[in-house]
Amino acid sequence: MTERPAEVPAHVRDKLALALDVDDLVVATRLAKELAPWFGVVKVGLELYSATGPDAVAAMSELGFSVFLDVKLHDIPTTVGRAARVLGGLGASYLTLHAFGGPVMLRAGVEGLNDGAAAAGLEPPCALAVTLLTSDRDAPAHILGKRVAAAVEAGCGGVVAAADDVHEVKQLAPRLTVVVPGIRLDGDAHDQARPSTPDAAIAAGADLLVVGRAVTNAPDRPAAAARVAALAAG
Repeated sequence: MTERPAEVPAHVRDKLALALDVDDLVVATRLAKELAPWFGVVKVGLELYSATGPDAVAAMSELGFSVFLDVKLHDIPTTVGRAARVLGGLGASYLTLHAFGGPVMLRAGVEGLNDGAAAAGLEPPCALAVTLLTSDRDAPAHILGKRVAAAVEAGCGGVVAAADDVHEVKQLAPRLTVVVPGIRLDGDAHDQARPSTPDAAIAAGADLLVVGRAVTNAPDRPAAAARVAALAAG
């Protein structure tokens, strides 16, 4: 069993989001508590949110995590705006919307998210436009720039992008927060078309790394988490 670290610097923990890709809040809570020394953010995705709803956001917030609510809203602008307003009141720090929906839809999501947070007396969350899924190998080259431009026009605070797209995103919109999913350690099996190691993603300019099975499925989760944190720290 790996010993609990004396302290992982806050600036490193704040770069790391633990993906709680499970359908049980008890299991998610156990994972979050076990891995809290290395992760300052947790990702509540469609699986966990579908199983437990807002309770997942509340439970993780109460544990002291920033919550990355990854539900990838994509619908008509009115529907996205209303849904984002509800989600904005839950206390999540990040919310994803599909950039494919275009700037009008994204703007509705940004405004709804901020309105919901303000009504609940919360700090403004960060709306993240999902540019291209990391499983997408065949998107045309122009799509990334088009979707980053849509995110900027809509007032999003950041985007979700693969590690090998980060450099281009930062050139197009240097002020955007860039979140990179699909983080793996060397030797890990994976189902992503474009994965990355933590150090490579940070070197590319990523601001937040989403780490799931590389840690949660590891034989020694604390050891894997410590390795991720060390690589992210540089």
